[in-house]
Amino acid sequence: MLKIRKANINDIDAIADIEKRCFPAAEAASKSTFESRMNIFINHFYVAEIDGEIVGFVNGFVSDERTIRDEMFEDASLHNESGKYQMIFGLDVLKEHRRKGIGHKLVQTMIEAAKDEGRAGVILTCKNELISYYEGMGFINRGASKSVHGGAVWYDMELIF
Repeated sequence: MLKIRKANINDIDAIADIEKRCFPAAEAASKSTFESRMNIFINHFYVAEIDGEIVGFVNGFVSDERTIRDEMFEDASLHNESGKYQMIFGLDVLKEHRRKGIGHKLVQTMIEAAKDEGRAGVILTCKNELISYYEGMGFINRGASKSVHGGAVWYDMELIF
């Protein structure tokens, strides 16, 4: 049975392992990056569990900026808890658990939390092949991003409430 819950520091190894399995090395956040993020904005991490095993997660900090800059991925101190926008830095679901709605439920959990916290919207970047996935959740494509994280081409996506 699927359960979505807030992450805790004991989830760090599973989160780091899933990240390595879901993203190319140039794009994947390291365990130390996740430790830094969790020390500053753990309330903005959600994990998906099936029978007690973490199979996916979503995370990101809060900012007044309306786009994600590359520095944000590495510098957790840029988090502003009273910011207007919930950022999503990564949505990870293990390959064998994809196409079951888990990623959608993780993003919806982040959206609902952002609404409950009085944010103005949710911001993320994605690759071209995922634009329609996020549009299906109500995000609008704002075009090519200035982000060059991991050497990839990204698109700015936003969902304004």
